[in-house]
Amino acid sequence: MQVCGSWVDEPRCPPWERLCRLRLSYHDFAGEAQPGTLVVDVRAVPALTRIFEKLFLAGFPIGSMRPIDEFDGDDRASMAANNCSAFNFRLIEGQPRLSHHSLGIAVDINPLQNPMVLPDRTEPPEGAAFLNRQSCLPGMILRPGVVVRAFEAEGWCWGGDWPDLRDYHHFSALPREATRFDVG
Repeated sequence: MQVCGSWVDEPRCPPWERLCRLRLSYHDFAGEAQPGTLVVDVRAVPALTRIFEKLFLAGFPIGSMRPIDEFDGDDRASMAANNCSAFNFRLIEGQPRLSHHSLGIAVDINPLQNPMVLPDRTEPPEGAAFLNRQSCLPGMILRPGVVVRAFEAEGWCWGGDWPDLRDYHHFSALPREATRFDVG
């Protein structure tokens, strides 16, 4: 049974009670403050609140921040809308393992400006316009930079550091290969 977008009533999916709608403020690309919502594991709330407060104070622009249910759980549709999202019960593309998004402990920010670069393609495809990481265009996540610094201060890992592919929009509370979130 599917409830609330991508949440499903099955043993590998976190209990609905462990997920919450975190309300945050962000700056859009026009510099205007906007309300946003991320669905996350309740244990990630303190860290994410501190992270997004730093991004807000720095004026870092975010395209959109809406729960994946507004995209019917479709990660590609969310990326194409340049949406910052978190919980989404799904497998890692092309693998039998669950994504950290399935645990509510991963966040994607500005997928258009920060695409995932695979050997054979870029996701979202429109993100190919932002592959030159030497440019510092609004909304891009770069090292060094405020976004990477804010997440790393909380112990989160950045997909832009992966050696075999670059997932510039992806941050997780766990290292890439970890499969369990055992905090507090």
